[in-house]
Amino acid sequence: MHPQVRQPEPGQCPICGMDLIPASTAGGNGNSSPAVLEMSEAAIAMAEVQTFTVKENETGKEITTTGKVQPNEQSRSTIAANFPGRIEQLYVNFTGQAVQKGEKLADIYSPELANAQKELLEAAKTKSNFPDLYAAARQKLQSWKITSEQIESIESGETLLDRFAILADRSGIVSQRNVAQGDYVGTGTPLFDLVDLSSVWVMLDIYETQLPFVRNGDLVSLTVEGIPGETFEAPISYLDPFINSDTRAAQARLLLNNPGDRLKPEMFVTAQIQTQANRKKGILRIPRTALLWSGKRSVVYVQVPDSEYPAYEMREVSIGPRNGETYPVLAGLQAGEEVVSNGVFSIDAAAQLAGKYSLLNRPESKTMEVSSTFQEQLTVLAEAYFALKNGLVADDAKAARNAGNEVGEALNQVDMELVEGAAHAHWMELKAEAEKALEGIAEADGLQPVRKQFMLLSESMLEITESFGLEKDKVYRQYCPMAFGDEGAYWLSETEEIRNPYFGADMLRCGEVRETYEKGKPVMEKSPNTGSPGGGGHNH
Repeated sequence: MHPQVRQPEPGQCPICGMDLIPASTAGGNGNSSPAVLEMSEAAIAMAEVQTFTVKENETGKEITTTGKVQPNEQSRSTIAANFPGRIEQLYVNFTGQAVQKGEKLADIYSPELANAQKELLEAAKTKSNFPDLYAAARQKLQSWKITSEQIESIESGETLLDRFAILADRSGIVSQRNVAQGDYVGTGTPLFDLVDLSSVWVMLDIYETQLPFVRNGDLVSLTVEGIPGETFEAPISYLDPFINSDTRAAQARLLLNNPGDRLKPEMFVTAQIQTQANRKKGILRIPRTALLWSGKRSVVYVQVPDSEYPAYEMREVSIGPRNGETYPVLAGLQAGEEVVSNGVFSIDAAAQLAGKYSLLNRPESKTMEVSSTFQEQLTVLAEAYFALKNGLVADDAKAARNAGNEVGEALNQVDMELVEGAAHAHWMELKAEAEKALEGIAEADGLQPVRKQFMLLSESMLEITESFGLEKDKVYRQYCPMAFGDEGAYWLSETEEIRNPYFGADMLRCGEVRETYEKGKPVMEKSPNTGSPGGGGHNH
């Protein structure tokens, strides 16, 4: 879009050729909020605007990824020479050959073994006189993995072996042959590497955007290109804590039984992971196409309900990692709201042309980044404040002063070490203001003086709410224009219903909602000419 291009009638941009968006709002009755754009039906049709209803659902979702079959590293083994000698005969002479446990793999001629046999025969003749020498001769042969049956045969004099067989200690596939016939080997020299393919690993690539949703134990369905028409299932048994710097993915491991060795190492697989992470109600999701993102901020356009003309409010939201074609919304939206899922760029361009807030013309956030623990402590403070406010609603000065003591205790319980820098300095300033107002409430004599100090305390509480946020779904900034001789005064309320603490029963419903603060939704700085957004109108 090129906002400098303007024409008195519909047409195309002479620079980029895109359809021009009407710059005027519907009927000239533009919404006073700088975050809300009204559009005509013609403009909506031209922009092909579509909306999506935000719903509560589960974050559990199917993730598709790919991977490979790999040998089970726990089933790998190496067969080594137990004694030095020369390879006289190889019975396994190529990789990939299947062997069974106990099968002869090679014959070794060993002069050292021949000498050890002769030592045993000599020791056997004097074993009654020198039993230790006899035991040592037997032990030497046993250390070379000569079986008891073979030792008994040698000792009986029936057979004096010049070759000894190397036997497989387990079944498997020869993955590496390390010697050739005629080679000399020493004790411990690796001869063959075996791998048992009766079970295999499947290694899946889990990309950075998918990692928050994948956990050990998630069930995975697999299809293998080399085995069409068949599906394999297994849970994730291990998730790699490291990310590959080249692929930007971690690997998830599955263990599969492999009867008949049908699954071959290096086979490609396609996997569907049934994620379980954070599965609970209350998580909202929006389509990928609904989101405008510019580095640090994420923006959506929400359809304003019950408006005279079609209107859309720019809303900053906090989102989680992308999962397929959707994003989880952590804060900023409510279930049932309609967000624009198609035509969002056109609406943003029209908002820019109309001088409204847009992706490139956003208000700065007033709310500071603080920990949830700090917000929870502030919420305890707010609950004590609400008890004070309700005491004034009931025209009970004593109850209000008692509640003021509770506010003071909650204020002292807020841990200032939880905030740093500018947030710490701002909190200390607001705390001092609140303490001064609480001192005035404690010293006040009569209902009206308490209400005067409550007004000062309310200013601090409203600033605390806007600057740091609370762990409550909604609280309300409410205003009575007639308080204190028509000077007007604000207060913070836990309910949308007006219950005036400055007049009590005399004018209980006098006032209006000026702003709604939602959990997790930042409060934006207001420019001098925007004013306060109105609520449902002033009550008397």
